[in-house]
Amino acid sequence: MPADDRPPNLAPVRRVRRWEWAGVGGLGVAMAVVLSLTAFGQSATDPDVRDDVPETSAANPYEDGRRAAVQPVLDEWARAVRAGDTAALPALFDAAADPGFLDAEIRRARSAAAVPFAEFGYDIGSDPETPVPPEVADRIGASDVWAPTVYLRYAIEGADDAATRKPVALLLARRGDAWTLVSDTAVAGSDRETWRGPWDFGPLMVREVPGSGGRSSIVLGHPEQSAMIEQLATEIGDAVDHVTDVWGEDWSRRAVVVVAGSRDEFASLVGDAHSGADIAAVAVSDAVDLGARTATGQRIVFSPDAAARLTDLTRVAVLRHELTHVAARPVTADGSPLWILEGYADYIGYRGVEATFGALAPTLSAAVSADGPPTSLPADADFRAGGDVARRAYEASWSLAAFVASEYGEQRLGTLYRDLAQGGSTPDRVDSRIRDALGEGAGELARSWGTWVDDQVR
Repeated sequence: MPADDRPPNLAPVRRVRRWEWAGVGGLGVAMAVVLSLTAFGQSATDPDVRDDVPETSAANPYEDGRRAAVQPVLDEWARAVRAGDTAALPALFDAAADPGFLDAEIRRARSAAAVPFAEFGYDIGSDPETPVPPEVADRIGASDVWAPTVYLRYAIEGADDAATRKPVALLLARRGDAWTLVSDTAVAGSDRETWRGPWDFGPLMVREVPGSGGRSSIVLGHPEQSAMIEQLATEIGDAVDHVTDVWGEDWSRRAVVVVAGSRDEFASLVGDAHSGADIAAVAVSDAVDLGARTATGQRIVFSPDAAARLTDLTRVAVLRHELTHVAARPVTADGSPLWILEGYADYIGYRGVEATFGALAPTLSAAVSADGPPTSLPADADFRAGGDVARRAYEASWSLAAFVASEYGEQRLGTLYRDLAQGGSTPDRVDSRIRDALGEGAGELARSWGTWVDDQVR
C-alpha cells in the first residue's frame, strides 16, 4: 500500500465524536503508513501441506526398502540441524551434492539451534515421487537416485499445539547400501519447492513471552531487527489480553511472531504475492480444521520495512489486528465476506484509541463528503483493487464494525463475525446470517450504517 502522510498523533476535533475503540489495521490503513494484510487459508508457500501424511504408503517392496533405508538418514539430518551439530552433517551429504548445499545446511543448523522446537523432523510423504531426469542421474553416477516427497514436520515449544508440515524438494543418492543427500532444490520439470524458514536466512534472536496456563508466545527474527523484536516481545502480552477481552478465551492466546530480515524471507514465509514493500504484516496458517476448531502453522510475519514505517501506536494496532486473525482463524472459512474479516480485526486493532472518525477513515470521509454515504456493504473485489478503492473498502469495513459495536454492542459484533465467517457467502446466505445476528437484513444494515457514517462525517 502506498504510504500515507497522516500524523501519528491524532486528537478529536469539534463536532466529531471521539472514538475509544476505533481503528483500521488493514489495506489502506487509515492511521498506519503501511498495509497490514492477512492471508486466510493455507499458506501460499505451502500448497501441498496436509495433516494426514502417513508414515508409509501402499508401495511395492522396492519402494518400501528405499523408505526404510532413507528414513534414518532423514532422522539424523533433522537431529543434527535441531541440535546445531554441524560436525555430524558432512557425513550425510553425497560427494555429488549441489555446490553450497552442505555449507547452507551448516549455517541453517547454527541458526535453528536457537529455536525452542518441540518437534523437528523429516517425513516421507505418500505422494508420487518426482521422476529424476536421466541427465541428472547420469551426473550423480550413483546406483540409485530418488526424489521422494518429503515434509519438514516442526512445532515450537509452548506456542504450537500441534506440528505443521512444510514441503522439501529432496534428492538422494545410494552408493552401495548408503543413502546420502544431494539437493533440496526442485529437479527439472517438477513444481515442488523447498519451504524456507527463518533459520534459512541467518542467525536468529528468539524471545519467549510466558503467558497464562503454560502458554508462551515466541518472537523471533535476526539481530539486525533486535529493536523491533524487543518491542514486539514487550507488547505481545498486552495485545493477547486485548484481543481476548473482545474475542473471548476460546483461542490459543499465544502466537509465533516473525520479523523478516529481507523481502526474500518475507515472500518465503507468506507467499510470493507479497514482497513486503507495502505491507506491515501478514497472518498465515497451514492446515485448518473448522470442525475441530484448530489451525496449525499460524504465524504473524512482519515485513523488513515495518520497523521503520510503523509508529508506536500503529505497531501495536497491527499486532492486535493480526492476533485477531490468529484467534478467529480456526472458525473462519475461506470465502467469507472480507468486510467482516478485516473490519472486525481493524476494530479490535484500534479499540481503546482516541481519534476522530475523519482521521481514522480519511478516504471514506472524503468520498462521503463528495458523493454521499455508502449505500451497500463493501464488495470483496474492492479490497483487491488497490489505491483509493481499496483504502475506502478497508476504512468502510472498520466503520461498519464500529457502527455495529456502537448500535448493537460488542458481543453482537462478535456474533455477527462468527455467523458470517462460515463461508458460502452468497447474497441470500449473507442476508440471512446478518438477520440472525442483528435482527435486520443486509439492505437495512447498509442503509442504517450509511446514515451513521454520514452523521460522523458531517
